[in-house]
Amino acid sequence: MGAVTERAPKQDRSRATRQRILEAAVACLTEHGWSGSTVAVVCTRAGVSRGAAQHHFRTREELFTAAIAHVAEQWLTAVRERAQALPREGPDRTYAVVDMLVAVHTGPLFRAALHLWVAAGEEEALRPRVTALESRIGREAHRLAVDFLGADETRPGVRETVQGVLDMARGLGLANLLSDDSARRARIVRQWSRILDAELRREPAA
Repeated sequence: MGAVTERAPKQDRSRATRQRILEAAVACLTEHGWSGSTVAVVCTRAGVSRGAAQHHFRTREELFTAAIAHVAEQWLTAVRERAQALPREGPDRTYAVVDMLVAVHTGPLFRAALHLWVAAGEEEALRPRVTALESRIGREAHRLAVDFLGADETRPGVRETVQGVLDMARGLGLANLLSDDSARRARIVRQWSRILDAELRREPAA
């Protein structure tokens, strides 16, 4: 019984250390980009030794893809919780869902992920991990959007319209990287929500 009791606090410390490393990695990517985000920089920020980091992540590529995946899971959980407070139906709900999706793409997670995405274009060791991660996050984001909007993807054009909203959100996130794009973004979100709501409500052709 004593051995089990001892093991639990050790596992808790290990999980806490891993989480600190992951959060530090995301913060470094956001602030310094890929080239400035070395394992040593992350360790310093997390307050851990290099050996502790290598215990959890064997390579730099493994560390940073795990960091983005970790924060993406936190985002998905937060989005599901936030969705419970959205208007129940109608144009107000459509607008709230679009606004929420755009907010995700203008936040720190998108900025950190973008640095990783760009680096994957040049780093062969990073590319397969990032490609798989991007595909998984993209699928989940699309599934959540469909669920929150109550969209019927068996109807022609609905799937493409929902995906267009996600692509638009990503584009707005890129535009926001260099300057505050909030005023223009608010108008676009309002217009896109009208277009989307009209498409979702459109009667199927006879």
